[in-house]
Amino acid sequence: MARKEPAADAANAGRLKQIALTYKMTRKADKKIGLVLAAVGIGTLGVLLAIGFLIGHPVYLGILGLLLAFLATAIVFGRRAERAAFGQMEGQPGAAAAVLDNVGRGWTTTPAVAMNRSQDVVHRAVGKAGIVLVAEGNPNRVKTLLAAEKRKMARIVADVPVHDVIVGTGEGQTELKKLRTTLMKYPRVLTGPQVTATNDRLRAMGDLMTNMPLPKGPMPKGMRMPKGGKAR
Repeated sequence: MARKEPAADAANAGRLKQIALTYKMTRKADKKIGLVLAAVGIGTLGVLLAIGFLIGHPVYLGILGLLLAFLATAIVFGRRAERAAFGQMEGQPGAAAAVLDNVGRGWTTTPAVAMNRSQDVVHRAVGKAGIVLVAEGNPNRVKTLLAAEKRKMARIVADVPVHDVIVGTGEGQTELKKLRTTLMKYPRVLTGPQVTATNDRLRAMGDLMTNMPLPKGPMPKGMRMPKGGKAR
């Protein structure tokens, strides 16, 4: 027991440090986060206390109010922290890949399955909704990348639905903060074994990273991507 207690204390201290760090990062993008959290917590507790006095049970409702105030504050904090993080990531190369990696269980993500010399990139996610190609970069250029990737996949996964998403804030694009929600809204049409089989076939096809002949050791300075910059 003596050994477990220090480990538990260390874990709790680590969580508190992580929460504090998240709060500091969020506050840089959301100056009102402190006031909002205070308003949510105090407001929730105040409402429950008022109800408690009205019905003659202020102690019970006060305890319940504390619990609900903590829960409501945690939920609001999580959402605003996530929004702030997306705001900081918006427009950064690879931001969509980072979001895809955290979509949740049941999804397999392969970053940078296609790329061109202008650094436009296409990532791939596979789940029960089928295949989702997520593009980052110039809207006109990535459409060419998406079309080429669909043609390549059509030879081996023609029976699997393919969706495409262009991340951005323009018309017809999906904002980074809404990417996960967009994926979750697609209808689930594949079974678990079908998802596994689709992933196996796509892995056999290879992708940009596995097909590109990279030298061993550090990449030489000034090295450029082969013309076309895309696996075939």
